[in-house]
Amino acid sequence: MKIAVGSDSVQHIGDVVVRHLQEKGITVETCGALAGVKADYVDSGRAVAEKVAAGECDYGMLLCNTGTGASIVANKVPGVRAALCVDAFAARISRLANNANVLVLSMRLCGDMLAREIIDEWLATAPSTEPYRVTFHRKVDELDAHYRRRPAGDA
Repeated sequence: MKIAVGSDSVQHIGDVVVRHLQEKGITVETCGALAGVKADYVDSGRAVAEKVAAGECDYGMLLCNTGTGASIVANKVPGVRAALCVDAFAARISRLANNANVLVLSMRLCGDMLAREIIDEWLATAPSTEPYRVTFHRKVDELDAHYRRRPAGDA
């Protein structure tokens, strides 16, 4: 498994996330500030989302101040389902019900232990195969495909 991890700043929590993934045997590709590149949340969010959408990485993880900006940016890239998760329950549901492929963490709200718990739950949870949830996944995919074909602003 290969995961792209990006951040708009170099903070302790970024090191914790990268190290935790590596300890699990996961290949990590760093983006943005974690890769030593001057980047804001738009730059790092785009870099991670594009790697996931292109299939270069299986999943993505983003860290930003609140997590909101990175979530918005990542979700602009077709094929990306970024979810801001503040606890393990949100992480589980983001995979199970929403088929998220990018996990977003708030550096303001997440300490070391909580980040590891969220990541572990997110990685341990597969998208649901329950028919009603599969319908949700399909409908989101159809919406994504619809707007991927149309120019921005053309509803």
